[in-house]
Amino acid sequence: MLRFRGRTAGPLLAVVASLLLSAAPVRAEAPAASARVPVVFVHGYNADPGVWGGLRADLRADGYTDADLFSFGYDTHRSVNEVLSGELAAYVEGVKRRTGASRVDLVAHSFGSLVTRWYVKFDAAGPSSVAHWVSLAGPNHGTATAWACALWDQACRDMTPDSYVQRKLAEGDETPGAVRYATWWSACDEVVNPDSSVPLAGAVNNGAGCLDHNALLGDDAVSEGVRAFLRS
Repeated sequence: MLRFRGRTAGPLLAVVASLLLSAAPVRAEAPAASARVPVVFVHGYNADPGVWGGLRADLRADGYTDADLFSFGYDTHRSVNEVLSGELAAYVEGVKRRTGASRVDLVAHSFGSLVTRWYVKFDAAGPSSVAHWVSLAGPNHGTATAWACALWDQACRDMTPDSYVQRKLAEGDETPGAVRYATWWSACDEVVNPDSSVPLAGAVNNGAGCLDHNALLGDDAVSEGVRAFLRS
């Protein structure tokens, strides 16, 4: 055994090794991927993330945790293509980093449908970052009611029939990529006119009966349908 000035070197070497190990840099652990695909909720015009309380509660009852559920809040008076889709893209990337997931599910209401569609269709990472896309009462082909505020509000202009945003979203495939798409529409929607604006070619399009525009957010049958779709 090695000796140092007549003393055994074993204990000294053990102390030195301990100091070296404690000085080694600690590597950050990568986030563990959840067993569930994270859900990102995107509210509609003049709304806020609070509108998702009912559906969030239903998803938690299905086994999701708060760590799986995210709400994108944004200024609903901004441009879909010039501002909001880019903000959503950054938000989705943040959710992916935080959860370790490679994809998210997007659930949108009303105007949020246009923001999420633009992101999925035109952002380079959009198609590969989204597993399921859901639109509740989305003005996917425009709504005549948006003319009431189109003179002073960019988001309203984006929602009008035949706007630049509507024309670009209608070009080519309305449901591009490997994303699974679904819409829910109501025959009594007082905001989206005509009702036929909501369904998309290539999506699973669901009639919700006779519900007000905002009632789709809290309807039990719609919630059950959305949750079943996210499991598919």
